[in-house]
Amino acid sequence: MQSPINHNKTVDTKYLMLLMLLAYAFSFLIRMIWVYQFQDNPNFYWNDQIMINTNDGYFFAAGAQQALFDMHQHNPRIPDIYSYGMVFLTTWLVKLTPLSLETVTLYLPAVISSLVVIPVILIARLYGEALWGFFAALLGSIAWSYYNRTMIGYYDTDMFSAMAPMFILYFLMKSTVDFNLRSALYAAIAISLYPFLYDQGASIIYAMGIIYGLYLVWYHREEKLTYSSLLLVFLAMIPFGLPDPHEYLVHIALVVAVFIVLSKTSVSSTYLMGASAIAFIALLFFGNVFGIILGKMMSYMSTGTKAEGLHFYGVHQTVREAGKIPFDVFADRISGSVPGLIVAVLGYLLLVVKHRAFLLALPLMGIGMFALWGGLRFTVYAVPVAAMGAVYLFYLMGSYFGSKKAQYALVVVATAALLYPNITHIIGYKVPTVLTNNEVRDLQALKEVAKPGDYTLTWWDYGYPVWYYSETSTLIDGGKHQNDNFIISKILQTSSAELAANLSRLAVETYVDSGYKVVADTLFKNKQEDQLDPNLMLSEMELPSYALPPKTRDVYLYLPYRMLNIFPTVTQFGNLDLNTGKPLREINFYPVSAVSQGEGVLTFNNGIVMDMKKGELQLGSQSSGVRFFIVTENTQNGEVHTKVQPYHTEGKYVVIYMKSYGQFILMDAETFGSTYVQMFILGKYNPDLFEPVVSSPYSRIYRLKK
Repeated sequence: MQSPINHNKTVDTKYLMLLMLLAYAFSFLIRMIWVYQFQDNPNFYWNDQIMINTNDGYFFAAGAQQALFDMHQHNPRIPDIYSYGMVFLTTWLVKLTPLSLETVTLYLPAVISSLVVIPVILIARLYGEALWGFFAALLGSIAWSYYNRTMIGYYDTDMFSAMAPMFILYFLMKSTVDFNLRSALYAAIAISLYPFLYDQGASIIYAMGIIYGLYLVWYHREEKLTYSSLLLVFLAMIPFGLPDPHEYLVHIALVVAVFIVLSKTSVSSTYLMGASAIAFIALLFFGNVFGIILGKMMSYMSTGTKAEGLHFYGVHQTVREAGKIPFDVFADRISGSVPGLIVAVLGYLLLVVKHRAFLLALPLMGIGMFALWGGLRFTVYAVPVAAMGAVYLFYLMGSYFGSKKAQYALVVVATAALLYPNITHIIGYKVPTVLTNNEVRDLQALKEVAKPGDYTLTWWDYGYPVWYYSETSTLIDGGKHQNDNFIISKILQTSSAELAANLSRLAVETYVDSGYKVVADTLFKNKQEDQLDPNLMLSEMELPSYALPPKTRDVYLYLPYRMLNIFPTVTQFGNLDLNTGKPLREINFYPVSAVSQGEGVLTFNNGIVMDMKKGELQLGSQSSGVRFFIVTENTQNGEVHTKVQPYHTEGKYVVIYMKSYGQFILMDAETFGSTYVQMFILGKYNPDLFEPVVSSPYSRIYRLKK
């Protein structure tokens, strides 16, 4: 068994609390830099508070709206207060304090994520070196990746993603150091609560539980307490499939009851060994442990389209955080620099050699390393452990100086050196809010004319904010953006107004009538024996006479200016022959700016050159004719004035200069006819099919008349 705590080095509780308080204050105050930078910008305020800076935050905020204000009753996707700890916590903070919902959602990430300093310091205290934990907490609480996903305004469950596992790690490690069943109980309770706080964390917990089991069986298999501890931990991880919040409450009640039985009665080692083995087998069977871990990994490494049934475009390859990352970016995200990561890894390896219980942190380090293949989001899990490893290496080096003052001087200087690139990053990381004040005004204007049961069709990036500010539902959003991306993409890129209108109505009515099933799969009978030909069905929808289901609610199209730069990505999902998965045509859409102008020649920032006299674009070594050069200008009443310069009747490209924005767009002639270009950029629409309800430089919103 490992050496017990060195009580000669155990710090006074008040001193320990002071270290925690100082580290927490440091973490929180560093996060206030972002608030200081934007506090005087009125564009980022709504309801007298700075808005949040992550799209996904509006998912949980909408759940709090439902619990607090009885909103979103017709939206099937709103998170329940008892299903998500963040919604539960937010709701009760608003109820029990004078703080507004906007204030709670803004600051809660910093309040919760900064708690990570507590387990970091407590883990170091297990080995009598709370100061080591203090310096590691300073680094781990604000290191690049952890800060990015827990900064003020980043209202998302990521605030729990690494903080909660560190508490679990502390209790698991403590149970191997003091060998007290109560420590295993606390670990089991924390494990029971983790899915409530972070619903995507099952693979992390399973990995930690398996490593814990292997560790105890390898090093402490002769100890009776080993199997009591494993029984509690494995029971906490077994999914019962109960509705929330019963799942979490039953888990906690069960592990507490088993703990009481084990504490009050004498159970033989043989029975305990058998019980823990049965619990582990149940975990593997009911939890699908390896399937979840491998499935999570493969989902972030998969590419292309689906092989079965119809072939829809995969979404992960268009999300930056889900792609492979260079090593220097990987290092920056975990420790702030390549040297910092090297120091952290070396320190962690030495920790494992010196204090083998740090093997229990291997899943967190391993998942962090998986970021090299799986994407940016995984780096966050390794940050606190990496910080402990880095500072430990400095402590170990300083111990050879023979002087505590010299040792601490080295730790202070070295920690400051590692903090510097991370703080520099924080100062420069000026992330804007999801929407500006003017964009929110447009959505509020939609809320004034729409009913709660109505639907707003737009790209999934804007789904949650649309919920929150307009109280309408959407077809796709930040958590539901797979096959139905095809539907919205097709609506936005089609040059047929009839298709856009018919598909909009059919998609919404089908979604509601089917009990909120995936629309694309339902319409085209994907993977069924009588699967339809989507191409034929879509061509039929271009006819004005296409038979539609009865209208039960209003449908709106939300076309924001901010979609302009991602429109090429948006089109990929609908520009498919679903039977083969191959693109239907080559789409060209380049938002650019002019870098020089002279003698009738425009040079754009992507290297393309336009000869204004000849009406030609020079793309590399090839020249191509321009059909139209159009200048648009927005008026104060929301209209768009256009000036058209025709060039070549059969020209392949159209060039638009959005004068009010200082924005050029080069596009192919077919894309020029798309819903987004015509209805947003040019403000043109079919009055028999659509009616504008909001027209501003920031967005155009149309009501479907069909």
